Amino acid sequence: MTRKRRCGMPPAYVRSIEEEILYEYAKLISRSTFAGKINYAFVSNRFKALLNGEATMSGTIREWQKEQDLLKECVFCGATDNLQTDHLVPRSRGGSDSADNLVLTCAGCNASRRDQGVFQWLGLKEKDKLHRLVAGKYLKQLHELHSSPTLCESAKKRSRSCVQVAGTRSPAKNRILYRS
Repeated sequence: MTRKRRCGMPPAYVRSIEEEILYEYAKLISRSTFAGKINYAFVSNRFKALLNGEATMSGTIREWQKEQDLLKECVFCGATDNLQTDHLVPRSRGGSDSADNLVLTCAGCNASRRDQGVFQWLGLKEKDKLHRLVAGKYLKQLHELHSSPTLCESAKKRSRSCVQVAGTRSPAKNRILYRS
């Protein structure tokens, strides 16, 4: 009997935060390969390749070049007025001022999101609609932050969570990457 997965939830074999980051990145690869669709057999294959080191997240230079072709609009809602530079991973959560962590957002989205994680703010149903380049940048930042004990400890000292999944590490619970 095949169990139906709830919308936006990773399968049970995704057990850690790092694995969830890689799983979400595998979904991005699927969206690029299958014209915006998610092919879960392909996702599983790419996830395993990322997990085993047979594949890696794409390079920053390649992503930066593609990002230059994006329209100058809010990455969340598409507005073109009152644009601001926003941190994907807020500085208060250990995010850096590097170009890899910065995107254009309108003042409304920036104010609404505050210091929430992108996926938390968008919600489970909307996170897969985020532009692939933006989602890729966000996942890379989370992966880097999660992989660096120094950055995580720095965020914790400021009474902020580093990288958490809905306050629990249980794969059976509702999960959204990077939630306080």
